[in-house]
Order: sequence, then C-alpha cells, then structure tokens
Amino acid sequence: MNPMLESLRRSELFSDLDDSLLERLLPACQETRFSAGEFLFQQGAMRTAVFVIASGHVEIIRAPDAGGERLAILDEGDSAGEAALLGSAPHTASARALDAVSAVRIDREAVRACLASDGAAALDVVGRVASVMSQRLQYASTSAVGREKSYGSGATRVEHDLLGDREVPADALYGIQTLRAVENFPISGVHLSHFPTLVRALAMVKQGAARANARLGLLPPPVAGAIDRACQELVDGKWHGHFVVDMVQGGAGTSTNMNANEVIANRALELLGKRRGDYAECHPNNHVNLAQSTNDVYPTALRIATMLSVRKLISALEKLRSALAAKGEEFSGVLKMGRTQLQDAVPMTLGQEFTAFAVTTAEDIARLRETARLFLEINMGGTAIGTGINADPRYPELVVDELRQLTGLDVTLAENLVEATPDTGAFVTFSGTLKRIAVKLSKMCNDLRLLSSGPRCGLSEINLPPRQPGSSIMPGKVNPVIPEVVNQVAFQVIGNDLTITLAAEAGQLQLNVMEPILAFNTFQSIDILTAAVLTLTSRCIVGITANAQRCRDMVEHSIGIVTAVVPALGYDKTSEVARIALDTGRPVRDIILEKGYLSEAELDSILSPEAMTRPRPLTP
Repeated sequence: MNPMLESLRRSELFSDLDDSLLERLLPACQETRFSAGEFLFQQGAMRTAVFVIASGHVEIIRAPDAGGERLAILDEGDSAGEAALLGSAPHTASARALDAVSAVRIDREAVRACLASDGAAALDVVGRVASVMSQRLQYASTSAVGREKSYGSGATRVEHDLLGDREVPADALYGIQTLRAVENFPISGVHLSHFPTLVRALAMVKQGAARANARLGLLPPPVAGAIDRACQELVDGKWHGHFVVDMVQGGAGTSTNMNANEVIANRALELLGKRRGDYAECHPNNHVNLAQSTNDVYPTALRIATMLSVRKLISALEKLRSALAAKGEEFSGVLKMGRTQLQDAVPMTLGQEFTAFAVTTAEDIARLRETARLFLEINMGGTAIGTGINADPRYPELVVDELRQLTGLDVTLAENLVEATPDTGAFVTFSGTLKRIAVKLSKMCNDLRLLSSGPRCGLSEINLPPRQPGSSIMPGKVNPVIPEVVNQVAFQVIGNDLTITLAAEAGQLQLNVMEPILAFNTFQSIDILTAAVLTLTSRCIVGITANAQRCRDMVEHSIGIVTAVVPALGYDKTSEVARIALDTGRPVRDIILEKGYLSEAELDSILSPEAMTRPRPLTP
C-alpha cells in the first residue's frame, strides 16, 4: 500500500474523495521530513503547496520573529497550507516542526497539471478544500449570525435537556445547553473562543478531572482516555470555534462549563467511534463533568487562564523595560531641563529620564508577578458550594496533583473550600495591579507626547518615529499616534478595574454569580495591555531619537540652572540673579559674571553637566 495514499485518506482534507481521484493526485505528492524547529512554510511567503502530516507535531504560529503567538498544534492527519489549492496568496502564519515530522507535500502547480484535463475532478478537489475551510470559518466567526453567513448545510440532530427537545446543528461539537445559552446571551459578541487561553484552561481542568476520576476507578478507561485525548486537542488549539457562548452571561459561568462539557463529550464520542449527540457512552454531565460543578471548574479555569495569560504581558513589559534602558544609555550624554509642574526645574540628562521609565516598568513587572501568584490557590473538589458533595474525598488532592502536571503551575488546594468558592479577592488585587500598570504607562506616554511636541513650536526634545500622516487637511503634520493609543488602552483598563471591583462586591452568600463579567474584563485588560505594550515598544520606543542641541539650548537659556549656584551664592543672591534674568531675558551665566559673584572657572565647574545632574560634595 502506498504510504502517501494512506496519509491522504486519513486527512480531513481528502477523506471524502474516492481512491481513483486520490491516486491521480499522487504524482503531485512528495514525502518530506522536517527536523524540530524547521519551518514547513513561513508567514509572508507565497503559498505553493499543502502539507498533510503523516507523523510528528507541527505548530502554527503567527509572527515567529517577534516571539510569536501559537495558534494551534497539528498532528497526524491534519493539513497545513491548504489554501494553496485555492490561490497563491501569501501565508498569514508560519508552520514549524515541534519534533521530527514526516509529511506529504502536495504541490499546487503539480495538482493543476494532474487535473488539467478533467474539470469535474478538479472541481471535486477544490470543492472539498473549500468545504473544509468554510466549516472552520463557520466556527471561527465572532458574529451571532456566523452560521448563517457561512452557508451551513442546515443538517441537524435532536438533543434533549430539562426544558425539552431542540435541533442542534449536526456538525456542531456543542450541544443543546450551549445552543440555549447562545440564544439567551447575545450580549457582547465576544465568544469564549476569543480568549484561547481560557479555552485551553477549561480543557486542562476537564483533563485533570478525568485523569483523577480514572485513578479512582470512577471512569471506564476507554471513556477516560477519549476525554483525555479530546481535552488535549483543545489544549493544542483545535475545535476552539465551537466555544460559541458569549463571555458575558447569566448563571455564574454554567453556560461556559456546559459548552466545554458538550464539546469534549462529542469529540470524545467521535474518538470512540460514536456519533455526535449519542451520549449514552460519554455524557457531558455524567462523564465529562464527573465530581465537578461550575462553581469549582469555572473559577479554577479563570485562575489558570490568568496565570498563563499574564506570562505574555510580563514578556511584553520586559521588552519595554529593556528598550527604555537601552535609550537611557543612548541618551546618557544629552543634557536637558527637568521640569516640575510644567515649569523649568533643574538640569538632568535625557538618559536619566528614560532610565527612570525603565526602573518604574521593572517595578510593575515585580508587582505583577507577586499578585499573579494569588491565583495559584484553587477550589477544585469543592463542587457546588465547597462542601464537596458528589466528589470522592480523595478526589481534590488527586485533581490538584494532575493540574500541577498539566499546567506546569504550582497550584494548591485552598485551605477552606467553602471560603474559596465565592472568593474573588485575588481578581480585585490583580486588577488593581493592571490598573497601576495602565496608569503609569499612560503617564509615560503623556511625557513622550510632551517631549516630542512641536516640532517647531513645542518642546521638541525628542523625535518619535513617524508612523502615518497626521491630518487630512494639514500637510506635513505627524501625530504621536502610538502613545495616544496606549493612553486609550489605559483608560479602558482603568474602567475595567471598576467593573471587576463591583463584580467582586456583588457576590452573595456561597457563590459570586458575577464572575463572567469579572472574567471578561480581566482577560480583556491583559490582552489589550499586552498588545499596547508590544506596540509601544516596537513602533515607538526603539525608534526615538534625541534633539541634543535643542535640549542644550534650552538648558543654557533657562533660569532653572540658577539652582545649581545656590550652594555657592546663597538663596538671596541667587534669587536676585533669577529676577534679573526673568526681567531682562539675559542668560544667568552672564549676570553672575557681570556682578563678580563667581569666576568663570568656578562657574564652569558648577554649571558642568556632571555637577548639575548628580550629587556632589558641598564645601563650606
């Protein structure tokens, strides 16, 4: 049997095509191998081929040169770059081998040559590719009418719950309770899939629970294994488009939990060789949700997702701190005026100003790491209100142990699960830290806008890199658009903090039902802060230049330098010099020399950049 033919048969992309057509494609196929770290294709390169994975694992990653955002992990039977068969546009992401990978490379031009004489066969291949991509887009839509826009087949299956029967889309991994939630909560238009880290965290919680229940002998091994594998696929980035519930929802997160339960159950059923919706062998509640409640699953997933998400923010802040520190060194010799209350104060260096920015950013990183650790305490095993009803007494420690291994986080079981179940204090503290970061970033951006104001009639001490024309009517105008957008992000984060505070306060008795809005605002704050910091660093800070002569001219013409001679002349004489300088516009230096208060050599020493920008011993 031809191994390439077998790989094509196992691929979703070609599984519905008959063998005779697949055999006609074989001349366009080539066995290829990639070592770990090697790219199958890179973002921006033109699409020339499709890759069907025969063995190994491939990550799809966006912007790998900038640290990258992992979108998914592909394994046996998955395909990458399939849009090459529809057109030759550039790749929008990169594919990189995570380990030794064997793949079938299907060349675009060779496929055209193979099928050039058979329009029907060509249409079958293109139609299959388009169908697969359409189905993916159908569940990637963030619109409430995503299914209608994608022209789904309309096929349904019937599911039953407490309220009766409903028809669910046949190709949906979610089920009836998710469908009801979609109808009930058309609120923000932001679905769970908008925050992939949350979907992965939910999958990890369900995976840990399945493994703990398997260790206790409460789940049949085949069912536990199928749930485990389905969860791992979600962790690897697959099926996220089926998480369609709005982030803002009633029910304290029950709809989120059931969306996860149904997706995992239906995918597990497929792995067991069963049909979606045939819940006898793997049920969303009886198996996937065994020994769990929304009230321990949802807050635990939120905490894990926050811990995983904050890594990106910390990484972004580290890059910002490094860029600011580099500018501090670059500008260390640029003398300028320091200002208080927007008035001339005393001289400093531009390097000192940027170094201060770097130091304050480092402080924010430290505070962020400290407060994020509050999320390591979880309430798994508490079930409904912390009493542990319907869970084996051995289960809490086992599930926490599994989660440590799955997440790589040092999670611990809360000392008192009844107290921990409604407690959202960690989110209040953490959000306060995000607000602190936002406030300080906004202040920094205010400074950058002031320092770059002009270019002719403002301070103009620094130049921000020009990013776009600044006006539809004023030629030549360039605005500080990057600091401006960071300011606006800061305002949103500050507003989110108030929402989180109110949501935490609104908790009553044994549960806080406002956690969905708390989660929505927390993840939005993390995501937009991360994006803003990365944008500020790459599109502003690293490109800043200094107007050194402009800075020096303002120092030399400023009255503020008079403060440097106070130790030598005393406050009264210095005030007299300052008044004369203000009245006449003459330089401070000329007035002091004219009055004979100091010699030129003494004045040069006192007004040297080194003397004016750092402490020096005072002599009586």
